[in-house]
Amino acid sequence: MTEHAALVDGEAIAKSRVDAFLDGRGPGAPHRGAGNCATSPNEPAPARRQAEAPSAARQRRRWATQVVVTDELARRACADRGLKVPEEVSPASVLAVAETDIADLGSIVAAALAHSPAARTLLAALEAEQTVPETAVRDYYARNHDRFLTPEALRRGVTPFDGVAPEDLLPYDEVREGISRELRKAAGRKAFFGWLDQARAGVTYAHGHEHPGDPSHPDHEHRH
Repeated sequence: MTEHAALVDGEAIAKSRVDAFLDGRGPGAPHRGAGNCATSPNEPAPARRQAEAPSAARQRRRWATQVVVTDELARRACADRGLKVPEEVSPASVLAVAETDIADLGSIVAAALAHSPAARTLLAALEAEQTVPETAVRDYYARNHDRFLTPEALRRGVTPFDGVAPEDLLPYDEVREGISRELRKAAGRKAFFGWLDQARAGVTYAHGHEHPGDPSHPDHEHRH
């Protein structure tokens, strides 16, 4: 039996870090009662964990390993970039991740962003690096008229499918910054996923700590 949950470029990630995350101990661990911070159905409270099925316990551990490894990879990426990462995170400052974001990100990445200051720091840096062309902002405005109808147009029941007059739309200059911010956020997330896919190439998992969706083990599932 190994004492590590994974190897990152040959360096061990101790099983104790996964245990600490599952038990809510230590930096990057889940903080109970911290609002809508991203948790997973695979992360029950300690009292309930004792009664859960062995397969559920195995999947929960695999899920937690992914969160811990993502935190470690993000810490290393921040160090390489010279980014300062907060030493600890308090329950009050844990990032709230909406259910829609969990659906977009997947529970592993959402949990990593909620509980890992390094992951959030890296995502913020990647988002800040993105450049959104003016043409992309205008194209988004033109293709999503339903999002920019004026209150008066909505009261009259105007829909973009029936044709929209210019006066039925919020002026482009009023919504431009919001669109640009939204597109930059989306591009930052895409860059984060691209970074994570590459970073995971240097990770080797110990038996029992594989990805929850790894088809090589019998409990695998793709709800990550």
